[in-house]
Amino acid sequence: MVGAALFACPECAGSAPGVRRECARTPDRARGLRPVRSGTVAYMPVDSTLVGRTYATKTPYEVGREKIREFADAVGDPSPVYRDPDAARALGHPDVVAPPTFPIVVAFQLLNELFADPTTGLALHRVVHADQKFAADRPIHPGDELVATLTIESVRQVAGTDLILTRTDIRTADGAPVCTARASVVHREEAA
Repeated sequence: MVGAALFACPECAGSAPGVRRECARTPDRARGLRPVRSGTVAYMPVDSTLVGRTYATKTPYEVGREKIREFADAVGDPSPVYRDPDAARALGHPDVVAPPTFPIVVAFQLLNELFADPTTGLALHRVVHADQKFAADRPIHPGDELVATLTIESVRQVAGTDLILTRTDIRTADGAPVCTARASVVHREEAA
């Protein structure tokens, strides 16, 4: 690649420290590396111009009773309202209800898209999920078809660490609000 900057890629750099390699697989700024200078690789913060970028589900997620039960089992919640339609009806629901953190099933699909996007500069092996919050507009029931849009709300750097805040708006396929999920992820500098 004539005129292209050289980038160090963990997959291409080999085991020799400080070796300069040209990597066609790693686009400029991708994977959080900056151009090699004097045989070293320097951490590059995640670009703050990502703020406002969105990721949307491609197809609706259909909620089923079995998925609700499996999720309740996975989080260790024995409440019958997640498994027994009669118990849920006694509380005024038309059917079983999903646990309050169930929307992570949909939101996490979009977080994975964010992490897999090579233009973000994020490297999944350097990401820690720091915080998750949910604000429900209504309960989730079997038969709901959910769609979502993740928006990067902020990116800031503190002491070699990126803090990325996202908001995922979850709605029914016909547009009714269901939940807003907010996540904070920490993208840390590569260990020296």
